[in-house]
Amino acid sequence: MLKLEDINLFYGEVQALWNISLEVQEGETVALLGANAAGKSTTINAISGLEKITSGRILYQGEEIHGKDPHEIVELGIVQVPEGRKLFSFMTIEENLELGAYSHRARKDFKKNLEMVYELFPVLQERRKQQAGSMSGGQQQMCAIARGLMGSPKVLMIDELSLGLAPIIVKKLFDVIKEIRQSGITVLLVEQNVNHSLAISDKGYVLENGRVALSGNASDLLADPYLKRAYLGM
Repeated sequence: MLKLEDINLFYGEVQALWNISLEVQEGETVALLGANAAGKSTTINAISGLEKITSGRILYQGEEIHGKDPHEIVELGIVQVPEGRKLFSFMTIEENLELGAYSHRARKDFKKNLEMVYELFPVLQERRKQQAGSMSGGQQQMCAIARGLMGSPKVLMIDELSLGLAPIIVKKLFDVIKEIRQSGITVLLVEQNVNHSLAISDKGYVLENGRVALSGNASDLLADPYLKRAYLGM
């Protein structure tokens, strides 16, 4: 469904990604793991068209998309939930969700998607008239995910789902990701939380310094001695 083939990306003269190859099949949840500055966000920004690759190919359903603008990629059904949530803080929750459905393909499913996100996150419906910036960090992350779902994604890419959140909220959000996957949406999950991410994923890729250091089935990665030593402190 989504395939990266040997992509390289530079920021000026500095190379950020080195021959990154990965594949996401339809209906999968795939974890993209690594420490800070490993290249995770750069990778999904390249998929979204926010960063332009220097070489390689990004294919979606067999079509090259790395030359397309971000709004064109959203229209294809690839939606990104950005790191740091990037909500419009002085707008209400409801207004933020409405903005998530700006694409042509999402507008026709507005009512259905709104019902879905309110079912996933009842607190958003209860507080739909509240300014987004006045909510807790966990509620803001819920709103960011809900805004992404309002775009009728076929592939939902979530950047740093659990960053800075309390453990009880993190558990809830990972449970929500499982529900999203069960609804038929493919998920690419960028995370530092290795255990939680691999527990809900089909497979994973571990980035180090802009390169793929490890990849494989999620259960195999969880048992990998290097991963345990480097990321789990075991």
